[in-house]
Amino acid sequence: MRHVTPDLVPTPHGDARITWHRAAEPHTVLALGHGAGGGIEARDLAALAASLPPLGVTVALTEQPWRVAGRGLAPAPRTLDAAFTALWPALTGAAGGLPVVAGGRSAGARVACRTAAELGAAAVLALSFPLHPPGKPEKSRAAELLGAGPPTLVVQGGNDPFGRPAEFPPGPYDLTEVPYADHSFHVPKKAPLGQEEAVSLLTSAVAGWLRARG
Repeated sequence: MRHVTPDLVPTPHGDARITWHRAAEPHTVLALGHGAGGGIEARDLAALAASLPPLGVTVALTEQPWRVAGRGLAPAPRTLDAAFTALWPALTGAAGGLPVVAGGRSAGARVACRTAAELGAAAVLALSFPLHPPGKPEKSRAAELLGAGPPTLVVQGGNDPFGRPAEFPPGPYDLTEVPYADHSFHVPKKAPLGQEEAVSLLTSAVAGWLRARG
């Protein structure tokens, strides 16, 4: 049985929560934040929390204060960044000297990119990075990704309306495509790639990248 424990962490904007999925003999801690439209139950976050601990990666699913408090609307980016920054010492303290990777999906990926350098994160994992609002490629957020600092992996759905892999600019990061997948890594039934196969591709890419870094 997996070792899963939650911790409440005070921040300037209310209590955040860390749900730990602990590896028996960890070599890395991966902190993952959720998006603006959902929580830690998201398909990609749940899959990584289930698959990585047996491979030596402790996964810390982080919930922003607005989500813990049951509010339905995410606050401004600077508030998200401040809360993630405030809970970071709890992550590094529990890591006991192990490298801590900052990550998240969608809005959580943006938070990780914006804060990683200041926090001293070992690396960044950006799942479904929202390169631009759907249908508005002129409103690019590429600068956040390009300015992340530490080694970065982007895992992006091939049909993500927030930015398809071909739209991403060249930069100092790795990019893995999950073919046919949307922003939630859902693949249509007619796709030649099944849903389980798509999720396996995502988790294998992350596991391999973390292993190579270790």
